[in-house]
Amino acid sequence: MRGAVIPRRLFLTSPTGRMTSQLFTALPQDGLPTLDLGVIGNCQVAALVDRAGSIVWGCWPRLDGDPLFCSLIGGDRLAAAGSGGSGAFAIALEGMTESRQSYVPNTPVLVTELRGPEGAVRITDFAPRFTRFGRMFRPAMLVRLVEPIEGRPRVAVRVAPRHGEGAHEATRSQGSHHIRFDCGAQSTRLTTDAPIGLVAGEIPFLLNRPQVFLFGPDEPVDRGPAEVGREFLEQTLAWWKEWSRSLSIPFEWQDVVIRAAITLKLCAYEETGGIVAALTTSIPEYGAGARNWDYRYCWLRDAFFTVEALNRLGATRTLEDYMGYITNIVAGSPDGYLQPLFGLRFETMIAESEQTSLGGYRNLGPVRFGNAAYHQVQNDGYGSVILAVAQSFYDSRMLAPGTVETYRLLTPLGAQAEARWDQPDAGVWEFRTRESVHTHSAAMCWAACDRLAGIAAHLGLPEDAARWRASAERMRAGILERAWNGEIGAYASTFGGSDMDASLLMLADTGLVAADDPRFLATVGRIEETLKVGSHMKRYASPDDFGEPESAFTICTLWYVECLARLGRKQEARALFEEILKARNHVGLLSEGLHLDTGELWGNFPQTYSMVGLIRCALRLSKPWEGAF
Repeated sequence: MRGAVIPRRLFLTSPTGRMTSQLFTALPQDGLPTLDLGVIGNCQVAALVDRAGSIVWGCWPRLDGDPLFCSLIGGDRLAAAGSGGSGAFAIALEGMTESRQSYVPNTPVLVTELRGPEGAVRITDFAPRFTRFGRMFRPAMLVRLVEPIEGRPRVAVRVAPRHGEGAHEATRSQGSHHIRFDCGAQSTRLTTDAPIGLVAGEIPFLLNRPQVFLFGPDEPVDRGPAEVGREFLEQTLAWWKEWSRSLSIPFEWQDVVIRAAITLKLCAYEETGGIVAALTTSIPEYGAGARNWDYRYCWLRDAFFTVEALNRLGATRTLEDYMGYITNIVAGSPDGYLQPLFGLRFETMIAESEQTSLGGYRNLGPVRFGNAAYHQVQNDGYGSVILAVAQSFYDSRMLAPGTVETYRLLTPLGAQAEARWDQPDAGVWEFRTRESVHTHSAAMCWAACDRLAGIAAHLGLPEDAARWRASAERMRAGILERAWNGEIGAYASTFGGSDMDASLLMLADTGLVAADDPRFLATVGRIEETLKVGSHMKRYASPDDFGEPESAFTICTLWYVECLARLGRKQEARALFEEILKARNHVGLLSEGLHLDTGELWGNFPQTYSMVGLIRCALRLSKPWEGAF
């Protein structure tokens, strides 16, 4: 290694925390993308950064916007465009052989260190988020701070956004200290104190001092990039550390819970309160099975789980924002009918299409934008909304607690649940070519009426409470009778059916049945026989629209862990939870599922469902603080 340089003031002068002790590791040589990615964001935009320090995914100007950085799912078709059209933002170290990556603890500030024969560099990535002038400052901006930490490293900077869902390379124009990118309906700008001509030409240069890259709106920066970058970093670190400090975390698995909570927060679009199911589209559930979907929208079901998990940690602001989102959604549906998903700005049309200019993750297409599930009937949504909002009626910490007016807004949803609990739908797993009366959907309709009964009683509305209680009791009796299959000795996935699915594990969680109910215990046993493979759980075993599933669905495994704990099988639950923790990537994140044989992560990333499950299981399994030390 050549002699070390002494750079100007480093951006991160103190250790970045426990995870930085991990060793440098070599990068894969096959060139295929993986889900060894870190996520950065600020509740306006988010981006995924690989272990080589490249931003490979990022949508603008919001979480469900145009993916300006899309190389993660570009495949060979995008690679053929050359570096200038790569759909990535790379800081490429000449001769790089190994890297390590970690978060600054209790923040989404990501630190990537790259090493090669001539030296090493550190890249600090984040999206600014802090209070400014009495309101939240969260621009559609990414900040990249690049500094030499050893030797005399040479780097090449490649900034190559695309637009039109990856179809077109952005045209560029160069200023004295910036590059402007015309991205169709929007323009963005890179402002930097690095040599602008070398950046524009992707020409390698000696990195002998810290340098800053600001990527965001096509607006001038009123100060030097270094000053802006340092200030934004300090304030962003302070905001996130204070937010994390306010969480009510368990004694055990604290890092797991904090990282999951931060990740869930990054999936919330603060402008409207909507919450995306994941940040990506078209990462296959596994292989070439064509189960490639766009998850960058707000599913009522997924949002409920996210809000509930954050509520359990005391982070109630997300619920308050989500209540604003739901109020807008319900106001647009006077009769209370709800489709299963919406756009972040309350869009009801989420037309699905395939983009042929992108070859797909590992060339496993198709790449889809939009999601046709928006026009499905999914009857669990009514319970999902009411369960998500219910806490607001009882929690005195809420700045805008639930009121009689809020309750009146929910009653049309209860009426829909009354009418639909025994009607066919696509179910929680969104089957595209068949409908049945799904037990989980019916249970969530029951939960809608059950919670409305409690809310009405709490508000001093006894007649309403009696009406909802009578409906809930009628529905409960019907579900327990019609979902039970005496031949298999278990509750079935559908009324009159015999197949099992993992959502049945949630029957006790909703309160429909007691955890020690003999029929529920028999159902858990049947699920173990039919869906459990090793340490993981399939969502169902029967062939669907695309054949037989080949991957485990992580949230299902985590539901099972919770269920074991609820049944008193806590040691089994703890052991299984530890196995799932091993499946997380190097920075503690999970996708939708994993392959049953290899354990490799597959599916959209990061998946809110999976991160929610980590929080719920840790809270249920951890030893209490009292007497823990």
